[in-house]
Amino acid sequence: MADSSTLVSETGRSLLADSSVLDSKIIETSKENVFRATVLDVEEEMPQIETRVVLVQEAGKREELLKALEEIKTPYIKTDTIEELGDSDSPEFETIFVVSDFQAPVFSSLCKADCRIIGPPVLLHCAQKGEPLPFSCRPLYCASMLNLVLCFTGFRKKDELVKLVTLVHHMGGIIRRDFSSKVTHLVANSTHGDKFRIAVSLGIPIVKAEWIYEAWEKRNEIDFCAADDDFRNQFKVPPFQDCMLSFLGFSDDEKANMEEMTEMQGGHYLPVGDERCTHLVVEESTVKDLPFEPLKKLYVVKQEWFWGSIQMDARAGESMYLFEKSESPDFKKSVSLLSLSTPNSNRKRRRLKETLAQLTRETDMSPFPPRKRPSAEHSLSIGSLLDISNTPESSTANGETPKSCARPSKNSTPLPLKQSARWQVAKELYQTESNYVDILTTIIQLFQVPLEKEGQLGGPILAPEEIKTIFGSIPDILDVHTKIKEDLEDLMINWTESKSIGDIILKYSKDLLKTYPPFVNFFEMSKETITRCEKQKPRFHAFLKINQAKPECGRQSLAELLIRPVQRLPSVALLLNDIKKHTAEENPDKITLERAIESLKEVMTHINEDKRKTEAQRQFFDVVYEVDGCPANLLSSHRSLVQRLETVALGDDLCDRGEQVTLFLFNDCLEIARKRHKVIGAFKSPHGHTRPPASLKHVVLMPLSQIKKVLDIRETEDCQKAFALVVRPPTELNNKLLSFQMTTEDPCKEDWLKMLCRHVANTICKADAENLIYIADPDSVEVNTKDMDSTLSRASRAIKKTSKKVTRAFSFSKTPKRALRRALMSHSATEGQSPSSNESFIGSRLTSTSSLAGVPSPSLVSLPSIFERRSHTLSRSTTHLI
Repeated sequence: MADSSTLVSETGRSLLADSSVLDSKIIETSKENVFRATVLDVEEEMPQIETRVVLVQEAGKREELLKALEEIKTPYIKTDTIEELGDSDSPEFETIFVVSDFQAPVFSSLCKADCRIIGPPVLLHCAQKGEPLPFSCRPLYCASMLNLVLCFTGFRKKDELVKLVTLVHHMGGIIRRDFSSKVTHLVANSTHGDKFRIAVSLGIPIVKAEWIYEAWEKRNEIDFCAADDDFRNQFKVPPFQDCMLSFLGFSDDEKANMEEMTEMQGGHYLPVGDERCTHLVVEESTVKDLPFEPLKKLYVVKQEWFWGSIQMDARAGESMYLFEKSESPDFKKSVSLLSLSTPNSNRKRRRLKETLAQLTRETDMSPFPPRKRPSAEHSLSIGSLLDISNTPESSTANGETPKSCARPSKNSTPLPLKQSARWQVAKELYQTESNYVDILTTIIQLFQVPLEKEGQLGGPILAPEEIKTIFGSIPDILDVHTKIKEDLEDLMINWTESKSIGDIILKYSKDLLKTYPPFVNFFEMSKETITRCEKQKPRFHAFLKINQAKPECGRQSLAELLIRPVQRLPSVALLLNDIKKHTAEENPDKITLERAIESLKEVMTHINEDKRKTEAQRQFFDVVYEVDGCPANLLSSHRSLVQRLETVALGDDLCDRGEQVTLFLFNDCLEIARKRHKVIGAFKSPHGHTRPPASLKHVVLMPLSQIKKVLDIRETEDCQKAFALVVRPPTELNNKLLSFQMTTEDPCKEDWLKMLCRHVANTICKADAENLIYIADPDSVEVNTKDMDSTLSRASRAIKKTSKKVTRAFSFSKTPKRALRRALMSHSATEGQSPSSNESFIGSRLTSTSSLAGVPSPSLVSLPSIFERRSHTLSRSTTHLI
């Protein structure tokens, strides 16, 4: 398994070198200019040897190989047997054999003769890159593993290992017997051993043997690289390969979730106590002692080992996560008495002191107290019901504590026992502000910073865009509230009744207005991103499990922590109101507090208004993504979505009768879309986000100014929840009737028609919106809904669709109806003809569908004749305002 030596050519390219040629032809050097004179002397003494390529058997019949040799200007010959060639060790030529099949007998004969052999992909690769043919001491079929250094572990069968090593050499890879920093990939057949542990600690990719076999199957793909992440990740060794896990102390839901994750990560789970089990995962907070004596081969680990292995995408070392069962107090006492005289007694005493100090710190109040723990001092405070905690100061907790939590408070001097009510509420404001800053610090240091850290084992857990979506402007909010906390702290230390609390809030009101809207507006998107990533990315799910179990989080999830900024400003406003109640009228801070409260209300109002605009923009993009072919000019800063309505078409003008049609009412236009017959595939962005496929097809985007009348069709037995629009497009001379049937209960028809008319009136600058609504009988406009759900109606629609396909298939001109009509109108306009003169031709040309289907089209009604015949229907006696 000797490694292929590497040469650096004069052009700086690294080539696979043949050690037999090393002494006679090329002098190896690592620096181009060091021995330049010596190299030139050697070149003058050595005769120039020309490279000759021999295409063996099938290789000589491939035209692309002949063309490639001509491109690199290399002479070649063809041969079927090597005997025809005679002695290939000619001093005039450096012969390279091109063999298509490395399993053929001719390949074995060339290997025994110690000839230089390459495969067709190497020749095509060099021609494509414009490079000379490489020097290799071993047969080289392709370059898919060029510059990769592999190490093997866990393989017991020599034949299998020899086969794998041979394939790696054929693909240009290098093999190392011992693991070193130069190794780029570890091929593992087992998750045990030192090589596996070192690879995990260094973040070296660990793959199965199938990676090599599958790469060999793709050996003829010239641009294929075995190190490609997408390809390699298909063969990575899962964290729990060769592991049999059992779970103790977890709830049924947690246990089911962990068992599912175990199988997803390549492991298996067994009942507790099964002798085949390799790992017993214990919930250390609920399990104090094991129900049985574990075997020596069984690893008893904490749940942090389980989630940590998933997060780092490799089995973590068990020694750091071993579960230690609790000992009885009597046993601890006897051990301590016996150990007083031991040489290590000082170390044990010191450890005991550290443990007691730690327990003392843990008994202090935390920014995340138990949810049902009452606060004796502030139990009646309004702010305490809205904010996180009433505790005076957060203390240092176990694990990775935020820096702000560990910083000592200035407010540690003893204060008089009796203080004013104003001081009490001000103190509560400071305490809640301090706890709030600690929570924001925990979010950043415990969640955001580790996710953004470069060089994570197993690669990044989340994409940068997802991290930005989740955390948003949390760092900016933390900066503002850290300053507010420091000012409140100084105020509490130097307290007097005349100190102004309102000035502090007014000082930072502009900063609050700047930092809060970006977070609050996209908070729902942040929660959706967390939920989606937790379901789709097991490593992120494991990351949350590990960090949410730490004391700093107080048993709260990341989503629960992120809701604190949304709740903070209303909480501060209530506390300021409480302070104002306990402020004397002559105190100058009374007026300042009123101004501060008003400024907070303005900030919250701005946030709500900004959030409403953001939601409207999101609805815009939802419509664009949902409707295939949606016009780009629909997106406008002055446009907003008013209502969405699901209907069924009652006519054939826009689409087939009975088709499902969705109406999107905007403040100045109406987007009409129908349901797609064939849904296109989902769109996947480069960052892995999968967008649902467009379910609707764009029909027409109609300005509301084109709607001339809105017809409220009377409710009858044969006509239910129907309405119609009388519209006049700019390219038409006559009005059109578009009739629909509502398929939803919300909104009701009356509210929908009023809403539509109100926005039509606003668009055409009319004050009398209700005058646009007319009452019409179903017979007057020839509309009915009785047969919409019948079998005959569905069969008729199917026949129409089939006939359209047949018409398009046999039509010599497939010009769309709309384009044809525009072309004819423009042509008639240039010749001074009336567009109406061509109506009969257009109608006869484009009615082949209806004639084939044999189904009448009741929607193609002449509206002027209707209103002439039914003038009494729309007259003063039968028309009224709604």
